[in-house]
Amino acid sequence: MTDLSRRADGDDAPNGTTTDGTTTDGTANNGITTDGTTAESDRATSDQGDSATSDAGPVDRTPGHTGAGDDGVATPGRPRARRLLAATVTALAAALVLVALVAPSDVNGFSPGAFLRIPVEGLVAVALLLVLPARPRRVVATILGALLGLVLVLKVADLGFSLVLDRPFDLIADWTFLGAGAEFLSESYGPAAEVGAVALAVVAVLAVPLLVTLSARRLARVVAGHRMVSARATTALAAAWVVCAVLGAQIVPGVPVAADTVAAGLYDRARQVRAGLNDQETLNTQLAGDPFQNVPGDELLTALRGKDVLFTFVESYGRVALEDPDLAPEVDAVLDEGTRQLRAAGYGSRSAFLTSSTTGGGSWLAHATLMSGIRADNQLRYTNLVRSDHLTLNGAFKRAGWRTTLVMPALTRAWPEADFFSPDQVYGVKELGYRGPLFSFSSPPDQYTLSTFQRRERGPGHAPVMAEIPLLSSHIPWTPVPPLVDWDDVGDGSVYKGTARADRAKEGTREAYRQSVVYTLRTLISYVQRYGDENLVLVFLGDHQPARAVTGEGAGKDVPITVVAKDPAVLDRIAGWGWQDGLNPDPQAPVWPMESFRDRFLHAFGPKSTTHS
Repeated sequence: MTDLSRRADGDDAPNGTTTDGTTTDGTANNGITTDGTTAESDRATSDQGDSATSDAGPVDRTPGHTGAGDDGVATPGRPRARRLLAATVTALAAALVLVALVAPSDVNGFSPGAFLRIPVEGLVAVALLLVLPARPRRVVATILGALLGLVLVLKVADLGFSLVLDRPFDLIADWTFLGAGAEFLSESYGPAAEVGAVALAVVAVLAVPLLVTLSARRLARVVAGHRMVSARATTALAAAWVVCAVLGAQIVPGVPVAADTVAAGLYDRARQVRAGLNDQETLNTQLAGDPFQNVPGDELLTALRGKDVLFTFVESYGRVALEDPDLAPEVDAVLDEGTRQLRAAGYGSRSAFLTSSTTGGGSWLAHATLMSGIRADNQLRYTNLVRSDHLTLNGAFKRAGWRTTLVMPALTRAWPEADFFSPDQVYGVKELGYRGPLFSFSSPPDQYTLSTFQRRERGPGHAPVMAEIPLLSSHIPWTPVPPLVDWDDVGDGSVYKGTARADRAKEGTREAYRQSVVYTLRTLISYVQRYGDENLVLVFLGDHQPARAVTGEGAGKDVPITVVAKDPAVLDRIAGWGWQDGLNPDPQAPVWPMESFRDRFLHAFGPKSTTHS
């Protein structure tokens, strides 16, 4: 080993004194280290074989530069600018590790005060690093840094899910949402947006753990290079943590200063994973208890014989649309006016609320929940459910003799899950034959979807039909909003050419959301006025609340539901439900779990002997 390499790594200089002025046993000539503390016997030096480079990178051997020791702190011989750069990098490393330790996983918890906490996991890690020799210390720092980096990645995923779906990311069940999110970007903003977002996500997933790992290694060197200071600071902070934990001290309400977020988060993850792995057994128990699974078709839905029954899901039509001060005035006005218009035409209606299985997204979970009577609140549950032979409302209608259809205006590829809903016909994008410009979520206007369904399935002499129809004009980003045209002019959609001009300034805003919901509600009311008759029964409801950007905090998962019919006998069957008259339920209207609707509906419209409220 050359003298130059020995100097570069902080080992013995030829005269027995290191380049920072300390003796070969780690002390200065006067027994004091250059930072003013008593030198320790455990010198922060690199192991043999690392003499030319430190953990922080290659050593600068330019004249007048003495290099950095194992603590990663610049020595006095280093130029001022380089010392400042080294201190800045160390501070950034400490900040990144602190963020990984104490950052909240819910967007509601984000505030400057949320980071004024003492992480117990960080104190334990420092204590461990202080007692380890150099090589094991680097290995442990690397492992802890990598694990903490993965924790930070999960926290970022939690933040995204809490912002959109108002819940944390599920390690077992939510991977499909990542693909759905990429598909949404592609269909709403083009393939370039999808590719860019996926590339950014991949880089972030790789870069974040790497940066946290490098930060942890750097801080480990600082701890070892300032052993006494580190030990005293850790002891003081540990005592403060205990005191704050006992007193329940909080700087921000609901955020304790004594933090254990990493340990608590990992415990919650373990419980989440365990519940996900055991969900199949839970689902099997629920499926086995279905009272309608083996009911003959001639005993199902007897009170609806000869009726066309439409279940229409209005995308993102949540309770917030009826009660938020900024949204409700126009939405309520449309519903109240629609109630008067339909009543004048001889139609009655009843409304209430259902608590959806999802919020902000995941419409298919809500669809499956309503139709199956089984709560599908995550992708794993949904996948297991649709692989079963459980009886859905669609299947009950088919068994009872109805023609069943699925009208899916966003369906662009094979959908094997459709078999679960027992359709005689599936109308995807190709089958709908739309020739106009695409609107929100790259879908045809809701009026076109209903017009095509009417033409294909409810023409003169048609057989009774049951349809499930998601309406997507109120899908985020909620622009552009289609115009409502004369039904005779809808045709193949060419009438909309020149009308699909997106207002980019309004995309994703509350105003755009309100306008899109108003459009779809007006379309439904107009459809009943134009195509309704004694045999039409329309059930329309929201699939879920919109994203938190619209609802704000604590909005819940309730969505409105309405039944419209001209035949009074239909509404008489649900009189015992206690639902309110009209299209617009007020805050005191009944609230049911969405999964309870299937059984109540089948009881209400079955033989009188099985009807109950």
